[in-house]
Amino acid sequence: MQNVLVTGGAGFIGSNFVRYLLGVEPDIRIINLDALTYSGSLENLKELPRSDRHIFVKGDICDPGLVAKLLQEYEIDTVVHFAAETHVDRSILDPGQFIQTNIVGTTTLLETVRRYWMNEPGMENAIKRFHHISTDEVFGSLAPDEPAWTEESPYDPHSPYAASKAASDHLVRAYGHTYGLPYTLTNCTNNYGPYQYPEKLIPLVILNALEGKPLPVYGDGRQIRDWLHVEDHCEAIYLVLKHGLAGGSYHIGGANQLTNIEIIEAICEILDERLPSSPHKPHRQLIQFVTDRPGHDRRYALDFHKIERDLDWKPRHTIRNGLRDTVDWYLAHPDWVAGILKKKEYQEWLGKNYTR
Repeated sequence: MQNVLVTGGAGFIGSNFVRYLLGVEPDIRIINLDALTYSGSLENLKELPRSDRHIFVKGDICDPGLVAKLLQEYEIDTVVHFAAETHVDRSILDPGQFIQTNIVGTTTLLETVRRYWMNEPGMENAIKRFHHISTDEVFGSLAPDEPAWTEESPYDPHSPYAASKAASDHLVRAYGHTYGLPYTLTNCTNNYGPYQYPEKLIPLVILNALEGKPLPVYGDGRQIRDWLHVEDHCEAIYLVLKHGLAGGSYHIGGANQLTNIEIIEAICEILDERLPSSPHKPHRQLIQFVTDRPGHDRRYALDFHKIERDLDWKPRHTIRNGLRDTVDWYLAHPDWVAGILKKKEYQEWLGKNYTR
């Protein structure tokens, strides 16, 4: 890798990956393309290591002219595709945006990259890689006693979000099979860690608890997810880029399967320890059960033995230590938190989603 185009690099996982890649590859150049929608922010890119190797471009992956310009101007040899709409709740309220970004956007990116890599003079002998980040939700839902999904498990998406990501996965594989596009694909479990936009469970609980607001729990709170710290995810993606086989897919999991209510209660305990004088202590008194969301999948889990075996990767963070680090990060970044809380869009979305 020399010149890397990262799409969605101002979002949660994307910005963490940019930070990680600049730290481990001192000579790399990153072109960061992000539309800066509600969940992307330049605040996520402050104090990057080797920031002179990072170039930010505000723009949309659905713009083929812009993508082509960046590929040519910076001689891109690697694309890491994070840009996506990612939240199930939002996909239930507005599925159209998920079709546009996740399907149309991925198709635009694939086609523009294909034409550049296969037609641009001098690129025919370059080592190239298109890496696509996907989710465990494309596989559907598991019963409590069912084995985790492997890379060979059939797709069975249950939400507009999952269906749009499944479609983008199929497109990436189709471009590999039809045109010989050198790709890799990873499916990950639920991420958490620094810079996560607080529409997702863990940061939502932290920020609501700090303000003394209700901590909403869907249904009975017994939905099971596997939790993956974003730093572990970034390391796994890096290893796939460096050593993964072209045309291969890899599952990335955190080995931390807990119910939603267990996660919320653990965060409350950590906040009780960190903020002993809080007027909202014990924070678990803020837990409030709300109507379950439509079609809520019961359990997700990925079997990630393949990446352990082939690339010698396994997660470093336990859920207990990872949650402590995450809570501490949000407590140590009040300006970042304040910037989110004052956004009108965020407050309106909370009201619309949890009173649905």
